[in-house]
Amino acid sequence: MESLKSKTYRSDFTTVFNGDNSGDTQPRQTPGVFYSKALPTRVKNPTLLAWSDDLAKELEIEKPSVQTDIDILGGNLVTSSMFPYSARYGGHQFGNWAGQLGDGRAITLGEWEVAGSTWEMQLKGAGPTAYSRRADGRAVLRSSVREYLMSEAMFHLGVPTTRALSLVTTGDEVMRDMFYNGNPQYEPGAIVMRVAPSFLRFGNFEILTSLGEIENLKKLTDWTIDRYYPHLTGEDKVILWLKEVVERTATMVVEWLRVGFVHGVMNTDNMSILGLTIDYGPYSFLDDYDRNFTPNTTDLPGRRYTFGNQASIAYWNLGCLANALAPLVTETSKLVEVIEGFEDIFWMKYYSMMAKKLGLDRLREDDVVLVDNFENMLAGIKPDMAIFYQLLSNLPLDWDTADEVLQHFKDSFYTDLSGSENQKLFDLIKLYTERIRANSFGREESQELMKRSNPRFILRNYLLHQAIEELERGENTLFVKLQEALKNPYSNNFDDFLKKRPDWASEKAGCSMLSCSS
Repeated sequence: MESLKSKTYRSDFTTVFNGDNSGDTQPRQTPGVFYSKALPTRVKNPTLLAWSDDLAKELEIEKPSVQTDIDILGGNLVTSSMFPYSARYGGHQFGNWAGQLGDGRAITLGEWEVAGSTWEMQLKGAGPTAYSRRADGRAVLRSSVREYLMSEAMFHLGVPTTRALSLVTTGDEVMRDMFYNGNPQYEPGAIVMRVAPSFLRFGNFEILTSLGEIENLKKLTDWTIDRYYPHLTGEDKVILWLKEVVERTATMVVEWLRVGFVHGVMNTDNMSILGLTIDYGPYSFLDDYDRNFTPNTTDLPGRRYTFGNQASIAYWNLGCLANALAPLVTETSKLVEVIEGFEDIFWMKYYSMMAKKLGLDRLREDDVVLVDNFENMLAGIKPDMAIFYQLLSNLPLDWDTADEVLQHFKDSFYTDLSGSENQKLFDLIKLYTERIRANSFGREESQELMKRSNPRFILRNYLLHQAIEELERGENTLFVKLQEALKNPYSNNFDDFLKKRPDWASEKAGCSMLSCSS
């Protein structure tokens, strides 16, 4: 184990690529560079609020026991081997090209090497950068708690994700207009140390092509492939690389759908080149099963980033990446072919995932229809997704009437079912029971498969909101309990959280929907 202060950090990215090393954080365009140097801005009183023991163990990092290590996590100390910087990238936001964006409040301190791997160590909320535009580069406690907890929750759910090592309160107040309604308020500030092999996004490549920086595009693409996809070589390596990015992205979205996660802001600058869930903003898990649900108030006019749209948006975003890579290939038709292959890859992964959620021994030809019927039925009656699948896993196979089926699932409903809805549920469960009886393995094995595929604990927005309110009052009981629960989402150790969203949370600010403001 090594302390944050004593570690010799690598700076491969800033060594290989040219940047603006002036340290000037005045917001500006930075054409021709990949990053801008950005020193974290000091805060009043950095205090460690949370620490991921699991991640620290994996990275062989010693838990901070002295203030100097906490000062690193709070941006008050930069060691001699660190080279803090913020990356330049662009992106399509809500379907429109936004030009240069970049790390407006994220500062990478350096790369932590362990067991032959390197991990980018990045502070979120550590002060202004050249890419902060009109913002202050800070983050508030509520958004930082959400990022810290959800990063680790997704990891333990088995979803590809960036990680969070620490959460530090700053002792400073930060002004935010939470709902963009002209009523800004001061909120407590905080900083998350987030960790990933790389935070490269689709937008890192898009910005280069958009400004005709083709040599820079080639350099970044070659470096990315050599470093993160070293098995890809030859003249077609860009095509092969894009194919793997397509595969990883499809896997990520399928895993989102498995656990009922809605990202909320799938702009191309929020899409990881490694297929990781990145940038936890106005996200949510589904409570009631609603394909048209978006947790992002900014997304309400068009509902672009709803739960049911996530696969099609991933496809669209991959198309933007392919367009950015077009100058590097001689036959752009190959790029088109790779992108068009997303649909087959996604549906293959999706139906395979759903077969496991339903406890099927394998995906048979008729099972596609069964899965589709299940999805349509859920979208129609809108039960609580997590609770419904738990009840499905312990469904008796010897029921006789529609009333028995209704009674079994009643605790998952947010509203009473109509007669026709009850009949649809009954008819589908009848078909499902017949299919379960046809499995090549027994009921217990089927239930074990479902147990591994369907979480009992999800980090619901209202729970996060309650934990944040407690922390703002100086209490941490729920916050600590959620940290323990998210480590075991498939166990029944925390079944006091296996509850529907309460009525009061349906409309309360921060419990159902959120803005991009943080």
